[in-house]
Amino acid sequence: MNKNTDPRWLEWAKELQFIAQAGLTYSRDPFDIERFERIREISAEIMSHQSDLPIEKVKELFCNETGFQTPKLDTRAAIFNDGKILLVKEKAGVWSMPGGWVDVNQSIKTNTEKEVKEEAGLDVKAVRLIALQDRNLHNVPPYAYNVCKAFVLCEVTGGSFQSNIETTESSYFSLDEIPALAEEKNNKEQIAMCFAAYLDENWKVPFD
Repeated sequence: MNKNTDPRWLEWAKELQFIAQAGLTYSRDPFDIERFERIREISAEIMSHQSDLPIEKVKELFCNETGFQTPKLDTRAAIFNDGKILLVKEKAGVWSMPGGWVDVNQSIKTNTEKEVKEEAGLDVKAVRLIALQDRNLHNVPPYAYNVCKAFVLCEVTGGSFQSNIETTESSYFSLDEIPALAEEKNNKEQIAMCFAAYLDENWKVPFD
């Protein structure tokens, strides 16, 4: 197996980073802190070597947190009208369900509603959780950190689309006409899951 396609190196680097960050958070002995800093440096060197990213960029993306490391949280809104799902077109030309990282002062519910307003111009009410997924089990490419994705069914209460710094267009699509997607954020299998949840009043929330 080619070293760059073997997923184990990424898991090793992530575990080293986790161990180092936990050690830096809780250690008080200066010699232990020095050792944990070196472990963190090694994890960044592995990432840089395997991904061909500059070491400075890796440290910015991979080693920039403080405190005990936990997965990041991302929300995606499933909004339906006449049996079609709402997608927004990003600046890069691909489409996604409205959503984004959960702000530190938001909950899953409020963050979902906020992201829809920002990206689609709509006022919505988050009404039902569809799924909680481990992003690296469903989306590509794999990230150097873990992400928990929350898919949330929403109902529109008002508003209209306005072009903004993140999206250029919004439209509703049936499942058989889904356009090119931002696969790192959502894929057709996840969108199909949202259709199934929308149509099933007794939907049981899957979680990883």
